[in-house]
Amino acid sequence: MIDTEVNPLALERQVCFALAVASRSVIGVYRPVLERLGLTHPQYLVMLALWEQSPLSVSDVARLLQLDLATASPLIKRLEGLGLVDRRRDPADERTLRVTLTDAGRELRTEALEVPGTVMERLDLTLDEVQALHAALTPLITKSRVAQAVAR
Repeated sequence: MIDTEVNPLALERQVCFALAVASRSVIGVYRPVLERLGLTHPQYLVMLALWEQSPLSVSDVARLLQLDLATASPLIKRLEGLGLVDRRRDPADERTLRVTLTDAGRELRTEALEVPGTVMERLDLTLDEVQALHAALTPLITKSRVAQAVAR
């Protein structure tokens, strides 16, 4: 067996592995909480963006969530099918598809207000711990975006 302290390929030393496991694990905690709202985690993220600002163009939603259009569009279509959003052409620019919350989408926000607290409780995290985790991840996200841009 190779000593993990000197093995640069040891699984336990890989940041990508730790982040992937953490992401799957945390989203797994969200899953049953969001099921009560009738949402998947990606749909919840779209709704969060729209609860902050509606209407948004499909491309704005994709940009905010750091998704490509091919991923964002089906999410938005499914939310429209659930009656939570409407998609309409922008009268000022027919090429732009605007996404607006419906009354049901706006009302769902009230129920969603419980999600962050419930998830924090299930993860046994304080608000300070969540804020510290977010503060640690934000520079990593920025640095990874820069690294990807440079690699292109």
